[in-house]
Amino acid sequence: MKQQGWVVHPLRVRYQETDQMGVVFHANYLTWLEMGRTEWVRQHGFTYKEMEDKGVLLPIIDLQCKFVSPARYDDHVIVCTTLTESSRLQMKFTAQIRKVDEAIATTTTLVDDPLPGELLVQAETNHVFVNKQLKPIRILKIMPELASILT
Repeated sequence: MKQQGWVVHPLRVRYQETDQMGVVFHANYLTWLEMGRTEWVRQHGFTYKEMEDKGVLLPIIDLQCKFVSPARYDDHVIVCTTLTESSRLQMKFTAQIRKVDEAIATTTTLVDDPLPGELLVQAETNHVFVNKQLKPIRILKIMPELASILT
């Protein structure tokens, strides 16, 4: 697998994402992880729509998530996503959600370590390539251009 680096996607915590304690409700972090993966795919020359148009779906088969510190309303956060393992059958992403200063949270970028800011959430997601019938597929046959960045 080729070394990828981190794709960084900025967000600002919206009021509706928080709970009565004033912190981000835990399920919202999963949405943010999805946004990070979407931006990772985009930064590597594809979109989920293009993949789906070709019959490729990428469901999660495993999720590990460690909550270190909460995000709060109006915080600036970045979702940092990198591909850590891959084959022609599956992909594994590592992600960090980090609180940063407003000046850092401006645009989607590709960066290397060390990542800026305070670690809030550490996560890993495993995905498999399947067709619309949810049957496993080999990405090399359907999207060789995507397979070329995985191995």
